[in-house]
This record gives sequence, structure tokens and C-alpha cells, in this order.
Amino acid sequence: MELKNNIFQAYYEARKNKRHTRNQLLFEIEYESKLLALYSEIKNGTYKVGKSIAFIVEEPVKREIFAADFRDRIVHHLLFMYINPILESAFIEDSYSCRKGRGTLFGIQRAYEYLSKVSHNFTRNAYILKLDIQGYFMNINKNILLSKLRTTITSQKYIESRRKISDDNLDGILDYDAMFNLLELVIKNDPTNNCFIKGSLSDWEELPESKSLFKASPHCGLPIGNLTSQLFSNVYLNDFDHYIKESLGLEYYGRYVDDFYIFHSDKNYLKYILSECKKFLLQEGLEIHPKKIYLQHYAKGFQFLGVYIKPHRIYIGKRTAGKFKKMIYAYKKQTEENQHYSAEDLRKMRAVLNSYLGLMSHYKTYRLRYNLIFKKAPNVFDQYGFFSNDLKKIVLYPNLN
Repeated sequence: MELKNNIFQAYYEARKNKRHTRNQLLFEIEYESKLLALYSEIKNGTYKVGKSIAFIVEEPVKREIFAADFRDRIVHHLLFMYINPILESAFIEDSYSCRKGRGTLFGIQRAYEYLSKVSHNFTRNAYILKLDIQGYFMNINKNILLSKLRTTITSQKYIESRRKISDDNLDGILDYDAMFNLLELVIKNDPTNNCFIKGSLSDWEELPESKSLFKASPHCGLPIGNLTSQLFSNVYLNDFDHYIKESLGLEYYGRYVDDFYIFHSDKNYLKYILSECKKFLLQEGLEIHPKKIYLQHYAKGFQFLGVYIKPHRIYIGKRTAGKFKKMIYAYKKQTEENQHYSAEDLRKMRAVLNSYLGLMSHYKTYRLRYNLIFKKAPNVFDQYGFFSNDLKKIVLYPNLN
């Protein structure tokens, strides 16, 4: 497969869930010629990163987003195609972010399984150490990140992965020097120097400095919102993962981005582990968040990836339940006000409802789902479709699809 074809494939990946954004629609006009121009720039080494859009989101927590230009998103997906197969072979099994088959559900199930094992099916004493890194994305050192990427990708340990990519004719076209030049351009780009501010500067008020690229130290910080940033966040803490698992020999460990847990039968040993984690991360330019250190007996449970894990049960998190309730009531209100829904609107409603219902069906939430849909307010969805008996999905009537 040639680089030219890979760019087209990256384009199709980049436009998923972005089909109706302004940047995507503008790019779609004569997209073939634009992709061929992008191909030439990458081949000739003349590609440059474009302007980002900076804005603040309030949910689920207040944070700063830098949305890359759609053209740059294509490059991000192209890089992902090239390096992710190699990086996957370097990651431990228990890092759960931005990985196929190892998302939030896998991470939650894994954490519950580990908690059960360390406590011998909740019959012996065991303790939970849960930690968070302060201002993680803003403190990632770009030079250290590039060094980690180069070491991982060129390591003899992962030669089989590289050979597989070569067999697929990926790196035969975009050689390693060209690939690393592209990686360096993306990583070292400072979007604060070339961005459009969406909204008002007052939106940044009350946002902690540790969560803004505008306040980041020189050569530090990755923009939240890019596919590459998610992948690079795994790379940056991969050495830490191996240190925990191999050097310290801790079996019951899992991490999602900068949120991680360690289980052990000895509380004092976990206190020692905490000090060792602090030392290791300090060498990487990172610090444990002092207000997010959680060390408790397993019976008290802990929050992880939107749920609350306790012995013999997993509860949906209050934030997720609250968003589901708010969404149900919003749809009911709109329907009761006779708001017109197009076929596309109904498909979107179905997608949103089924996303929540599918997620919540993994936990003990049937009563919650039933009460919100049928009891708390009249069921107004029956004019559009019906819910499955297990309340895992809504099915639209055929004439409305």
C-alpha cells in the first residue's frame, strides 16, 4: 500500500464523527486534490502544521481544548497508522487509553478482577492506592517524549513489529527519518502561537494554570483534543508502567492516561510504593497530585473510569448517571413541546440513547434506566420507537429510519 493510499485512508478515518464540522465540510470540497497536495508536502518535507482552534469546555470538568485543523487531523491519523502497531507491542496490558480492545470497559473489569484477586475474593485484608498526576498533559516534556518514541520504535526488541509494518509496505514509502521529522513537527508545534480563540478570554478564568498550554513551561505540554496527544500520553508513561510491573514486581496495577491504581495486601508497603512513584515521576518532570492520593481498605471501594468499584458490585458514577438523567429529560421536554425531528435527528437521538444504555447495561442500573424512561415522566419515545426488554437499546420504527 503506497503512502498516497494511506493518506486517503487516514482522511476517511479523520472524518468519522466529523462529517458535519465546518473544517471537514470545507476540506471535502475537492478533497482529492487537497489530499494529493498533502501527499506531496509530506514526501517533499514541506508540510507545516496549521492553525488550531482554542476553546474551553465545562463538562465533565473545565478544561482547555486545542482542536487541530482538519488537514492536520489527517496527518495525526496517518502517523497513528504507522507507529501504533509498533507501540502496541511495547505497552503493558494494563494501560487502557486509546487502545483497541482495552478501553474503559476493559479497564473497569480488569480493576474489579484485580481487587477480587488481591483480597482472595474479598475475604482477606487488602488496600487500594489510587493516584493522579498533576497537570499531566501540560507537563509532558516534548524532548523527553521524542527520545522515548525514538527508543521504542527503533529498539531491537520490537523488530518483529517493524517487520510486519514493512511487509505491509508502510515504512517502505515513508522512511524512518521522514516519519520522525513528521513526528517532531507535530510534537514540537506550539498551538498557542497559531490559534483562533473561540469564545471569550474570560472563559479561561478559574482554569488552573496547570491545565493550560498558555501557562506551560518551555518545551512542555501537549494539546488536549488530538489523537496523537492521546497516543503520546501512553508513550510518556510506558517506562513508568514497566517500572511498576517489572522493577517493583507489582501485579495489581492499571492506568488510564494519568489516573492509576495499585493494590496490595500490605498498607505500609503501598506507602513505600507511593514514595518510589514520586521519585520516578519526578525524573520525568511529573508530580503526583497531592490532593488526589487515595489509600484505603478495599471495603471502601474506589472511583475509576466513571464507576465506583466495591466488593461484589460496580456502581455507575454519579456524573454519568446525572448526564443520562439530564439527557433523557431534555429529549422528553423537546418532544412534549412538539419539536420536529428529522430522520437524521432521530438517528442521532438513537445513537446517544444507545450509547448510554449500552454503557449502563454493564452495571446494576436497570431500575435507574426503567424509572427515568418510564416513571419520572411520561414515556414520549414510543412515537419514535421501542426499547428492548432489557433496556439496552432503543429501536426506531422502520418508517422513521
